[in-house]
Amino acid sequence: MANEENDPVVQEIDVYLAKSLAEKLYLFQYPVRPASMTYDDIPHLSAKIKPKQQKVELEMAIDTMNPNYCRSKGEQIALNVDGTCTDETSTYSTKLMDKQTFCSSQTTSNTSRYAAALYRKGELHLTPLHGILQLRPSFSYLDKADAKHREREAANEAGDSSQDEAEEDIKQITVRFSRPESEQARQRRVQSYEFLQKKHAEEPWVHLHYHSLRDSRSEHERQYLLCQGPGISENTELIKSPSEYLMMLMPPNVEEEKEKPVAPSNVLSMAQLRTLPLADQIKILMKNVKVMPFANLMSLLGLGTDSTSVLRCIQQVAMLVQGNWVVKSDILYPKDSSSPHSGVPAEVLCRGRDFVMWKFTQSRWVVRKEVATVTKLCAEDVKDFLEHMAVVRINKGWEFLLPYDEDFIKKHPDVVQRQHMLWMGIQAKLEKVYSLPKETVPKTAEGQSVPVMLVSGDQRVQAAKTKAQQNHLLLERELQWKKEQLQAMQASSSVRIKEEPVSEEEEEDEQGDKEEEPMDTSTCGSLRNRLANGLPAGRAAGGDTLNGHPPVGCGEAPMARELRAFVEATFQRQFVLTLSELKRLFNMHLASLPPGHTLFSGISDRMLQDTVLAAGCKQILVPFPPQTAASPDEQKVFALWESGDMSDQHRQVLLEIFSKNYRVRRNLIQTRLNQECGEDLSKQEVDKVLKDCCVSYGGMWYLKGTVQS
Repeated sequence: MANEENDPVVQEIDVYLAKSLAEKLYLFQYPVRPASMTYDDIPHLSAKIKPKQQKVELEMAIDTMNPNYCRSKGEQIALNVDGTCTDETSTYSTKLMDKQTFCSSQTTSNTSRYAAALYRKGELHLTPLHGILQLRPSFSYLDKADAKHREREAANEAGDSSQDEAEEDIKQITVRFSRPESEQARQRRVQSYEFLQKKHAEEPWVHLHYHSLRDSRSEHERQYLLCQGPGISENTELIKSPSEYLMMLMPPNVEEEKEKPVAPSNVLSMAQLRTLPLADQIKILMKNVKVMPFANLMSLLGLGTDSTSVLRCIQQVAMLVQGNWVVKSDILYPKDSSSPHSGVPAEVLCRGRDFVMWKFTQSRWVVRKEVATVTKLCAEDVKDFLEHMAVVRINKGWEFLLPYDEDFIKKHPDVVQRQHMLWMGIQAKLEKVYSLPKETVPKTAEGQSVPVMLVSGDQRVQAAKTKAQQNHLLLERELQWKKEQLQAMQASSSVRIKEEPVSEEEEEDEQGDKEEEPMDTSTCGSLRNRLANGLPAGRAAGGDTLNGHPPVGCGEAPMARELRAFVEATFQRQFVLTLSELKRLFNMHLASLPPGHTLFSGISDRMLQDTVLAAGCKQILVPFPPQTAASPDEQKVFALWESGDMSDQHRQVLLEIFSKNYRVRRNLIQTRLNQECGEDLSKQEVDKVLKDCCVSYGGMWYLKGTVQS
């Protein structure tokens, strides 16, 4: 109240909105001029406009009689531009630079908040601006002078030698026919910067007539800046509710977005880029740069950016190659797109580019012929892949674009480990698709080896000693526990325990596992009968341990609990999995976990299998043919035996069928289901069971993961 009393209202002014020139009114901003001179005092020789681009050019006379004007310099400029001859096409007809051209550019794309005001007789009349243009001097005459100079030099060098020359040599002309342009390639060409520039240049100029400030036409047009119907009853815009009036003053952002001009996707200033969310900034930068060290990325994002947030976002759009970040293939080749060279779909392009990236994780050098032979892609596509991340070296091949970033590897070992897991999953997929030999890191040329993990020799020796001590203690505990169980069994004559015979192959696998990894060391639960899939019943009931980690209900360790949760969630989504596919899904799960998670401590294959069997799954002994190409991990098939739904019985019958046959026809499956279930199943019920567990190939049905194409 005190502030209002100290600042009383002096005058109330009525405000009116004039719309007569709303779609035609532009504001021109001229360069700085002397205070004593207005641009209306300078003669305007000509004016022209390109309406679509909102581009204006004005020609103004230069006062050549001014004492500050250098006449000799003006004559020299006119001579350089037009030469000695004068005709209608000359820029300066008086052989003197007597005029200057001003060209406009837009200052802002959104003028909805700007208006021109005219105050008259105690009333303020506002007219919205349609555009704001800045006029700046144009130096196109310098380009003309350079062109004249180049023509004169070419003429002096050529001279009259062409008259003395004999008849021109016959040259062979090669005729090439262009390929038909695809729709995706046409859209990219239309949105390119060169196409837009060419489109702007093709728009014709419209010549205008300039009217000075004191001209009668100017005075007539100035009247339109006043509201033609000042009565309140005629201004329906002001007869609005408060909410409607507020909506008029501040329209939604959607309308502003529609008014933004269409610009090429790769034209974005750093100021505009930093207004976007961090994830979008990183995605745009990586999509344009394609390969970048982490330090450079942090410098582009500006001061104060959290490196942890950047690391979390960069892993969504890029992969780590030799300590540097390379944009993911699906970012460059989105779904439903295709190659502009060969028309190959995006899925095949992504797979081929992933192969090139994976090769660079193994070596500094990649041979183009090898990539083309493996991926079966055309030379242009392979060249695009390599140009994204490498540079060609004569007689050597393609070398990775950036040096190995050891600093990043040392500072962020958790990120390196997670990326290594991801590359293992990609490698397994590439080996299966391209039928690559399963091998470790290939041997590279001398001086070109790429370190995967920076671990010293002393650290490796210490880690091996620690692991050997742990294994020794676990083996002693296992042996002691089995002795106690054997003594208890001999003392009890009323209980007889029978074990199912184990095949020689399973015995060899178990002996190999005991040599490579620690044995189970649980003391809770009792020894149970052995099932056909090789798991003691005590483990399935929760009484045995998983490689030294007790299961749920017996003081389960956090690592075993996390592993069991992953296994149960995975088999609820996919009822049948091979060990190879399960390991691939587990590696992808590890890559999504935060640094320092308990599962990073190391999970062996045996521990993973025991957890699967303890989670209510069974191993299906599929009789693979002798000439099968499936690996040992692909021949180990696990299936969820009971999920709690109505299809459990149907699924169990189906799994028993595949325990006797590698591939089965559909009519045999349906007949067996009808016999075992005692009812005629509908086509939808049979399809559901087949969809959960099987895949069709060549008219036959296989369990998921067991078919070899």
